[in-house]
Amino acid sequence: MGVGSEKTSSTTKGVYKEETDIALKAPLNVNAMLSKKVGHATAERATWGRRLEFVLASVGYAVGLGNVWRFPYLCYRSGGGAFLIPYFLMLFLCGIPLLFMEFAIGQYTRLGPVHALATICPLFKGVGIATVVISFVLCTYYNVLMSWALYYFFNSFRAIFPWQSCNNTWNAVGNCSSGFPGNATHLQSASQQYFDHRVLEITNGIEDAGGLRWELFGILILAWVIVYLCIFKGVKSTGKVVYFTATFPYFILFALLINNVQLPGAKDGMLYFLKPKWSKLLEVQVWVNAAAQVFNSIGIGFGSMISMASYNKFNNNILRDTLIVSLANSATSILAGFVIFSAIGYMAHVHNLPVDNIATDGPGLVFVVYPEVFSTMPLPQLWAPLFFFMLLCLGLDSQFAMVEVAVTSIIDGFGPKVLRVLKRQEVIVLAVCVMGFLLGIPHITKGGMYVFQLMDHYTAVVSLMFLSFFEVIAVCWVFGLRRMTIMIKRMLGKAPNIYFRSCWMVFSPVLVLCILISSIIQYTPARYGKSYTYPVWAEVVGWGISLVSIVWIPLGALQEICRNKGSLLQRVKTAVTPTIELDPVNPLPEEQSEDTPESVFLSIITPL
Repeated sequence: MGVGSEKTSSTTKGVYKEETDIALKAPLNVNAMLSKKVGHATAERATWGRRLEFVLASVGYAVGLGNVWRFPYLCYRSGGGAFLIPYFLMLFLCGIPLLFMEFAIGQYTRLGPVHALATICPLFKGVGIATVVISFVLCTYYNVLMSWALYYFFNSFRAIFPWQSCNNTWNAVGNCSSGFPGNATHLQSASQQYFDHRVLEITNGIEDAGGLRWELFGILILAWVIVYLCIFKGVKSTGKVVYFTATFPYFILFALLINNVQLPGAKDGMLYFLKPKWSKLLEVQVWVNAAAQVFNSIGIGFGSMISMASYNKFNNNILRDTLIVSLANSATSILAGFVIFSAIGYMAHVHNLPVDNIATDGPGLVFVVYPEVFSTMPLPQLWAPLFFFMLLCLGLDSQFAMVEVAVTSIIDGFGPKVLRVLKRQEVIVLAVCVMGFLLGIPHITKGGMYVFQLMDHYTAVVSLMFLSFFEVIAVCWVFGLRRMTIMIKRMLGKAPNIYFRSCWMVFSPVLVLCILISSIIQYTPARYGKSYTYPVWAEVVGWGISLVSIVWIPLGALQEICRNKGSLLQRVKTAVTPTIELDPVNPLPEEQSEDTPESVFLSIITPL
């Protein structure tokens, strides 16, 4: 029944060739083999309707709001054109190899991240649980961004934008400026006051919740309804939606770029974006920023790429898909940089201010700076709705993938039991969406912006690098290069080249470790704006949020060691032995098994 159930050659070359041929001809044998190990009928797993659907879904997940509001400002602040050197270096040494690794794990095992990583390396099975937890925590507040985008979208059809003037009930007339206030620190722009005092009705700090923003509450319900309607049928429905949501933003970005470059001052803004500051390359933080941007943008460590690849056919060309997704993501970031900074250059020209006084990152860029841009741009009632609808599409694609991780993990682990109670997969999706909505309610209180900023800092920054490090160690060093090579050879018909093997064994693990250490050394507490610092109890809560995902790694390792039998060394040896059967009939050639990942790992820990 297994992949290697037919007669194979005794030579290494013959074994590899016949293993690959059998796997390509009968991939369902692999699924049947895995179903014995994890107790789940992977052979019945749904698949993408077309290969293009998987590519679009992956591109849509990778290309999110961070490409629009984080990368351009990060590039500008970290050396302009010089920042592209560490960015692309991290992309080619970490981003592309690790994305290929996650695609390979998901496609070969046809399991979500929890069970896929448990079969790859039982000792680090907690990493799989941690990726699901961090993705679900992220999706609970990511949809709040969609609520803000919908709020602005609905209000952008007015003849006069509500953020355009200081003559509104929410404006503090004494310190309101119709444009950007420049160096006048006591003044705020009308768009800033609209975001703070009308959209958020923000309080003075996280200790003052201030009650619910009922308008945002209703819009948050609408945002979750949209998410549910797009994914309730699994990849069958998501695969159709991404044809629009993954491609529409590119039409708007190109249209905005063509419009913006014709505006006065746009050239100065774009030059500011790309002007190289070579001295910045000597700063460690610039390299950490580059790596963090690659990991956050592509989605390494969130489990979403493993989950989406698990719905592929066994011999899908994931190498091609890896290059398309990673390069499309980087190209989009650079395109968004030109779009954003051409508009910022225009605003600097209009208000006779330096670009420094206008450039910002995060929600302030798309909900404060860009609305102000539309107020002075020709045809504002055309560009504003299109821009906020583009933000909605960018966010929805990422939201689909994060919710799908939780749904996939539930079905993989508890499918038959849960379906006996809930009857249909659509109800499972509904339950996940309802839970995400309930956990997102604290973010739409009047003090919710402080909660949002706190969770984003400790989830997307602190936790991610820990998870990525342990995932890389589990797959690259413990599971090992030899097994990864066999997996990929069976799926693609050829082994990964020296570039991928070198990155998996040396460059990616070492760089991730360096980034993790640097992140710890250069840790800074969360802040909101330029002046608000969180109280100590909020910082403790933030670290608790980080531990919600990280704690599963040691707990999973401890549970795996305790459940095994024998001495401590025997238990650890069993825990680092994969349960996935690469060849259940024919063992691996002896000449390739002298230094197994287990033996290397055990040789390190035995003296301890």
